Amino acid sequence: MSDERKKILDMLQKGRITVEEAEKLLAALDSPAEAQPGTERSDCKYLRIMVEPGPQSEDRDRVNIRVPMKLIRAGLKFAAFVPKHAHASINQALHEKGIEMDFNQFTQQDIEDLVTQLSDLTVEVEGKEKVRICCE
Repeated sequence: MSDERKKILDMLQKGRITVEEAEKLLAALDSPAEAQPGTERSDCKYLRIMVEPGPQSEDRDRVNIRVPMKLIRAGLKFAAFVPKHAHASINQALHEKGIEMDFNQFTQQDIEDLVTQLSDLTVEVEGKEKVRICCE
């Protein structure tokens, strides 16, 4: 058993975290080789976001961002450390920004499913910009 797993179980035993939090942390430690059956990992290594100015755009700047999926997955693992009492505030802040997501229910599998479905998305914003999101 790894040191990380021992620490999580020790925190659970001492009552510092709940069983649910311990399960999330243990799941976050699972490597791809240890993934549960039925959980498919995407072959996507990067999430690319490109913004190109459209014909009606005042700004001619181009944006080209490439975010490693490992960074996104690591961020989700850190989310397990957010205190439960903060989840409602986070959900409210997301809702105010137009993002309908329940922070309590978001899992790594959700990211994998999103990336799989995302394969290639292009959105034109009122003729001003063209936003393309894809996986590489």
